[in-house]
Amino acid sequence: MTALAAMTTTHDYALVLNAGSSSLKFCVYGRPALEAWRLESRGQIEGIGTTPRLTANDADGNSLDQQSLDAAAVRDGGAALDVLASWLRGRYGGARVLGVGHRVVHGGARYAGPTLVTPRVMKDLRELVPLAPLHQPYNLGAIDAVAERLPGVPQVACFDTSFHRGQPAVAEVVPLPRDIRDRGVQRYGFHGLSYEYIASVLPQVAPEIARGRVIVAHLGSGTSLCALKDGRSLDSTLGFTALDGLCMGTRPGALDPGVVLYLFQGLGLSPKDVEAILYKKSGLLALSGISNDMRDLLAIKNDGHGEPAARLAVDYFVYRAAREIGGLAAVLQGVDALVFTAGIGENSAEIRRRICEASAWLGIDLDTDANERKAPRISRPGSRVSAWVIPTNEELMIARHTAAVLGLVAARA
Repeated sequence: MTALAAMTTTHDYALVLNAGSSSLKFCVYGRPALEAWRLESRGQIEGIGTTPRLTANDADGNSLDQQSLDAAAVRDGGAALDVLASWLRGRYGGARVLGVGHRVVHGGARYAGPTLVTPRVMKDLRELVPLAPLHQPYNLGAIDAVAERLPGVPQVACFDTSFHRGQPAVAEVVPLPRDIRDRGVQRYGFHGLSYEYIASVLPQVAPEIARGRVIVAHLGSGTSLCALKDGRSLDSTLGFTALDGLCMGTRPGALDPGVVLYLFQGLGLSPKDVEAILYKKSGLLALSGISNDMRDLLAIKNDGHGEPAARLAVDYFVYRAAREIGGLAAVLQGVDALVFTAGIGENSAEIRRRICEASAWLGIDLDTDANERKAPRISRPGSRVSAWVIPTNEELMIARHTAAVLGLVAARA
């Protein structure tokens, strides 16, 4: 019996998994007796295949565990799941797993909301792997691994594309021949779980803008913007795949399609070569020639020597973000607030400052002290357009969707 299967008697638990190429993020939601679901722990196994390490915290952020793992033993996602299962058994031995929720990046045209995983669903989602090669294989690999270890436990797929369904037709359409569009070629948008969470907490965190025109900047290794009106997505910068829009860690963002034609026709590159360039060798990494991590580039840019390539990468990142903010302001016919979230958005005061300064024409008056302190509101009281920092919580959205699909009591943070 596996460690996951051994969690079987005293308490009920639901797991949330967010599997990537080198990391496995997890949350454990518990329900003692007939109480409501509550967050018990969250953490991740990172550095899978290289220098794996497990970290876990309780609901209040207190450390539960930190340990380095054997690289030879944790070579892939399945092995990481076994490590997680063993850790769960040690902490929650005797518990029963009622369901597992997963982040799945691409749901395609068929899946407009969270869905119970079935063989047919998995077949459909595997067909979308070419549209999200950095994420989809690992998302589905985690589902396969759980199915092997817990064959009787239901699983729910929660899609990054779902929140954007229902946008106006002009925001979704791709101007290509109808026979191509009929095969599912359209703009889908991504980071939907993050945007859905932000929309869900605005009434509590910033009620004055919750029903208004809001641009949310999800800035991380993957970056995008979303235009919200009354909490609904009207448009976003990512499209058919997660390559569009803003400059990202290793992805270029918006690119003239003729460049891709030239890679094939002019340079004679293979489809695999082009895929590797677009998904793994572009963006901040390509511009800087140093790193895909904004923290590294800011440290180099500010170290007194001013490495020009690092400076260019940062400058371009800010330029593209400000340019796209202007475009979404036009979509919304004005803007009431700008919200920063995700790794860079939540943690880099410099990037927030520079984007706000580049967008000052919209009416953003940044409060530099509040920005440095990462206060929830970082604009001055009289600012015509307010600016905010709101941490995202994709795992909580997955937990909520999983509970709803399986008919369980909704989870809370």
